[in-house]
Amino acid sequence: INTAAVFNPEFVIEAAQKFGSQCIVVAVDAKTVSPGKFEIFTHGGRKPTGIDAVEWVKRMAEYGAGEILLTSMDRDGTKQGFNLELTRAVADAISIPVIASGGVGTLEHMVEGVRDGHASAVLAASIFHFGTYTIGETKRYMAEHGIDVRLDGLPDEDVKS
Repeated sequence: INTAAVFNPEFVIEAAQKFGSQCIVVAVDAKTVSPGKFEIFTHGGRKPTGIDAVEWVKRMAEYGAGEILLTSMDRDGTKQGFNLELTRAVADAISIPVIASGGVGTLEHMVEGVRDGHASAVLAASIFHFGTYTIGETKRYMAEHGIDVRLDGLPDEDVKS
C-alpha cells in the first residue's frame, strides 16, 4: 500500500484489521530534502507530500502495518548503494521489519543495507535483471559477510542469463 495510505491513512487500520498486520506492507518512497530530513513522495517519486518519512513510518506501524518497503527515490536506479542514512533513520524508529530498496549496484551494497542501514531485508532489481549477479551469488556473499540468509535450495553453480 503506497499512495492509498498517504491519501487515506485509516485504510491501513482497516486492512490490518481485516487481513492481519502480517499481510500489510506499506511502501514508502522517500527523498532527502535536507541533511537528516526525508520526505514522502507519491506517484513514483514525482509528487511531494510534505510528510516526514520517519514520522510517517511510525504512524504506519501504529496503524497496523506489518512491514515497510522503503525506497530511496534519490538512489533508485543509480547503482550507488542504499541511502544508508534514510534506511537507518527509518529502521531505528520502528519495531516492524524494513525492506531497503533503491540503489544496489554491488554485492557489498546488499550487506551494507542490513549491517549499516539496519534494514531487516534488502531488495535489488537491476543487478539481477542485467545478469550482473545471480541470486545465489548474492545470497552466498551475504552469508559470507555475516548476514543471515537461507541458502537451501540454491544450485551448486549459478547460471547467469
